[in-house]
Amino acid sequence: MTTAESGISDTLRRIADALERIAPARGPEADLTSARAFAWSGGRLRALPSPSAQPLERLVGVDAQKAALFANADRLARGLPAHDVLLWGARGMGKSALVKSVHAAVEGLGLVEAAHDELGTLPALFQRLGEGGRPFLVFIDDMSFEADDPGYRQLRSLLEGGVEARPDTCRLVVTSNRRHLVARELSENDPINARDVADDRLALADRFGLSLGFHNADQTTYLAIVEGYAAAHGLPFEAADALAWSVARGGRSGRVAWQYTQEVAGRQGVRLG
Repeated sequence: MTTAESGISDTLRRIADALERIAPARGPEADLTSARAFAWSGGRLRALPSPSAQPLERLVGVDAQKAALFANADRLARGLPAHDVLLWGARGMGKSALVKSVHAAVEGLGLVEAAHDELGTLPALFQRLGEGGRPFLVFIDDMSFEADDPGYRQLRSLLEGGVEARPDTCRLVVTSNRRHLVARELSENDPINARDVADDRLALADRFGLSLGFHNADQTTYLAIVEGYAAAHGLPFEAADALAWSVARGGRSGRVAWQYTQEVAGRQGVRLG
């Protein structure tokens, strides 16, 4: 090694040592009994405060979806067969909120939130959770795939069991604005196989044992949601004002109803718990 090369090597070593010193130390992995909710990131579990969740009875306009998701989660918590679940449909209609509310309502059930880009590490997570002997929902929020995204194969492998079967104590719960998770696009480069490829990708949603659709709220449902929030927080309910708010927002949904509730609470000087 020349003198110049030796100098470069020493410089790089010093830089690496400095970066290691300033990097935050990785704490010990969370004990699975230390919390009800966890985040999975970088191959490690981190305990979370219990997610903020609305009481189940306060979620209006999704009665069938609420009953189905609760029954499935309750079976999982009791050690009975349960499905992987896909919640799909209109934005702002309470898909994520329902998952958190059901988790809060089912005693003994854990929740692990994982990001879309952690799909490849989920087998390691399942192994970790399986060793804990406790039932868990593994929650991936707002998932969708573009036509050329290889992630759908990872998810399909997870749903089908892959090489290593998932423990019976763990089930996936995924939310998406797309019914089929994958964009409906055909490849013009391979017209013979394009339909087969598209069918394979669109069939991904069929691998969930339970698929629950969420649709835009009509006026009656929207007002019922607003009225429920108003009653729960001791706020006045004015249908005309609530409708005017939804028109200004460009649509009716559970999210818009909650935003209107926050607006009314602010006007009234009421703090929302």
